[in-house]
Amino acid sequence: MKIIVNGACGRMGREVIAAANTKGVSVVAAVDVFSGNVPEGIPFYNSLSDVTENADVIVDFSHHTALPDICNFVRKTGTPCVVASTGHTESELSMLRALSNEYPVFFSRNMSLGINLLINLCRSAVIALGGDCDIEIIEKHHRNKLDAPSGTALMIAEEISELMPDGTEFVTDRSSRRMVRPDNEIGISSVRCGGIFGEHEVLLSRNGETVSLKHTAESRALFAEGALRAAEYLCGKGKGFYSMKELLAETASIS
Repeated sequence: MKIIVNGACGRMGREVIAAANTKGVSVVAAVDVFSGNVPEGIPFYNSLSDVTENADVIVDFSHHTALPDICNFVRKTGTPCVVASTGHTESELSMLRALSNEYPVFFSRNMSLGINLLINLCRSAVIALGGDCDIEIIEKHHRNKLDAPSGTALMIAEEISELMPDGTEFVTDRSSRRMVRPDNEIGISSVRCGGIFGEHEVLLSRNGETVSLKHTAESRALFAEGALRAAEYLCGKGKGFYSMKELLAETASIS
């Protein structure tokens, strides 16, 4: 498999290149608006529009504002894309979904298989508890992370809210509120501290008991490996909007 890494000089871009090297995946081009250390032999560009190499998939770990350039590149070359950056606006997500009507698009705010297992466990817990519980999500990341709450926390909340009544609200700040906690909310708290890779804990509380489900990322390498797995999954797929949910479901059915 041949890939183009967009955001190649960032932390995750470097992890993807390192993981590709160990898994026999060929990085045919590295792209980043900032210049940085790219392994010798990999062509480097500051813009996707300058890339001339052909690839099976583009893997993006850049910035959500790069999405228009990614869409233009995909339409120009027909290359499927794995978008693993976070912080997208609603209009950007709409742009990505429109692209998937023409080309294969894989999007996930978190490429960890463990996080997606956590989501499945949370959904099962909500069903088992009959939806009658207070839900809080606590996410912790390193001090340099720009967006809050994390894309992963929002992804968890969105998946859980599908099982709750319409009108469920995501609450990220209660500092100005003086009221009893409503039933129709999911609380999300963010911590930015030191070098924490990523930690997500979901609390489900009812009738004097609390269930805690937690995932801790111990290395960025697991996100890179998940992105490469997504890229491999996307090869040969037709147009559509794919995520870890489809990847895991298909993997389970095959095994």
